[in-house]
Amino acid sequence: MSFKIAIIGAGSVGFTKKLFIDLLCVPEFRDIEVALTDISQHNLDMIRAILEKIVEANGFPVKVTADTDRRRALEGAKYIISCVRVGGLEAYADDIRIPLKYGIDQCVGDTICAGGILYGQRNIPVILDFCKDIREVAAPGAKFLNYANPMAMNTWAAIEYGKVDTVGLCHGVQHGAEQIAEILGAKSVSELDYICSGINHQTWFIDLRLNGRKIGKDELVAAFEAHPVFSQQEKLRIDVLKRFGVYSTESNGHLSEYLPWYRKRPEEIARWIDMSDWIHGETGGYLRHSTETRNWFETEFPQFLASAAKPIDPAKRSNEHASHILEALETGRVYRGHFNVKNNGVITNLPADAIIESPGFVDRFGINMVSGVTLPEACAATCMASINVQRMSVHAAVRGDIDLLKLAVLHDPLVGAVATPEEVWQMVDEMVVAQARWLPQYAHAVPAAKERLAKSSVKTRDWAGAARRNVRSIEELRAEKSALKKAV
Repeated sequence: MSFKIAIIGAGSVGFTKKLFIDLLCVPEFRDIEVALTDISQHNLDMIRAILEKIVEANGFPVKVTADTDRRRALEGAKYIISCVRVGGLEAYADDIRIPLKYGIDQCVGDTICAGGILYGQRNIPVILDFCKDIREVAAPGAKFLNYANPMAMNTWAAIEYGKVDTVGLCHGVQHGAEQIAEILGAKSVSELDYICSGINHQTWFIDLRLNGRKIGKDELVAAFEAHPVFSQQEKLRIDVLKRFGVYSTESNGHLSEYLPWYRKRPEEIARWIDMSDWIHGETGGYLRHSTETRNWFETEFPQFLASAAKPIDPAKRSNEHASHILEALETGRVYRGHFNVKNNGVITNLPADAIIESPGFVDRFGINMVSGVTLPEACAATCMASINVQRMSVHAAVRGDIDLLKLAVLHDPLVGAVATPEEVWQMVDEMVVAQARWLPQYAHAVPAAKERLAKSSVKTRDWAGAARRNVRSIEELRAEKSALKKAV
């Protein structure tokens, strides 16, 4: 098979490499063209060198191109994959830093909460530019696969306003399933059958079967509490499981910032998180992790390049959805996964316009969702709180409506549990001013926001958060990796 795949934001080097190797694990895909595009020529040069080394080492006729001209990269592409981070780590640092001044402590801040909403404001205009290019220069009927966060908002904008065939893809469901398989003593995750449904990062295991045997709440709680690692790392998720009756797919840290109950009091945060790794609830954990990863890659690039010169092992293909979806669409080999699409009645007790994450099957006829799913009432209620925020955020981003943006942030569950309306209004003004260069739709609102900030009497504080760790140096990372190797 010969067709073109374009990857936007290909400078996300590690993730692009993983997707590329996955694609080459499909025997029929070894004559494709992969067009890389990014605003950073430096990152493009690095990832192109790595991918070309992989192609050379395996003797495949795959063509790899790299271009900072996005439209040129998208010309004739049948599939477009996006993994962009608009504003990079500089803007992301403000997503964490500024809300902390108002008492809002986020672990990740890239899906909802104050940081995730502003992230969406930066991303959505760019996503719509992608969609315009796809409509104009990509292959007719091209499919857009969005990996970028905030997942639901980006996918919502691409479908409702971009008018492009779009699916959102995440790996939270797969990671949750791996955990459950481990605590239940399964030899592999293939022994576990499950239905997850909800919205991205708030998806729920509403049916679990181990080798055909149904697993109930009590057994699951007991298994998690008996696990020597997860019992400590997933305390908040286990508490939600006990109260809701079903397990959430999302990590302890992520889930903690989507709910109004666990991070609203600084003295309570330590009770529910674990500091063994960023994903379990650390303040600004993903920002620290991303910063360390970028620094590590820049320094250790020669080693990454050298490691690319080895044969691909299809048995080690990852569980990222993209390659499996493309394989099913192109070959007809059926693939089952959990996908982010417009609801349209798939989940009976969520709105039709919401972007939901739920089971579907892929074949030559496309992505076919399993309809008629009904969430437990508490799960639906929790999802609804986020959906309402997402809807307002998308519409605000498209219209450049700062008043609607403030209302979206005000209605965010964690923000509303911590901040007053006056604090929210000032915080949003401060974030829009700080990120103005990435928010062209709010250019008209920035002068007035600056005036309000100059006159404001709302007090803020200089606070690093309840559970902050410093970014580790390259030397510290090397020492930790060396110690881990010796321990193994």
